[in-house]
Amino acid sequence: MYSDDVKMAADYRPPRRLILCLATWGGAGFLPLAPGTWGSLAALPLGWALSWSGPWGYGLGVAAILAAALWSSGPAQDCLGGEDHPAIVIDEVAGQLITLAGVALTWQNVLAGFIIFRLLDIIKPWPIRWLSRGPSGSLEVVIDDVMAGVMARLLLEVIFIHR
Repeated sequence: MYSDDVKMAADYRPPRRLILCLATWGGAGFLPLAPGTWGSLAALPLGWALSWSGPWGYGLGVAAILAAALWSSGPAQDCLGGEDHPAIVIDEVAGQLITLAGVALTWQNVLAGFIIFRLLDIIKPWPIRWLSRGPSGSLEVVIDDVMAGVMARLLLEVIFIHR
């Protein structure tokens, strides 16, 4: 009886392909060298498309990406066999979208936001490093990139004020 219950529960797990497709942002996380950078670059077309939907549409799009990131990151770690596996880049997608929220999408603004976000994500100053410590579940995978996105967005605001 117990083995039937386990088998039945296993039938309700989300498909591995869907988890990996979301977590690696369509495979961008498998690109060579700097998967986080590829994930951030792969977020830019979505950011551009969401910018046409207005502030509410952009916010709902970011919320959907965050929900997908929280849903897929933990199981993707199990599939890929590592805590915060480098191929999981949906968290970089969320962070990059947060960085560009409400920013006029000129090439200069996008480039500045991209560079600032990547630097913060790589260097991980406080509180980003503090948030990324501890056991590595979905929240821990995503939260440091969300904070890097918030900090990058604030830095962009300071840059815009002093232009």
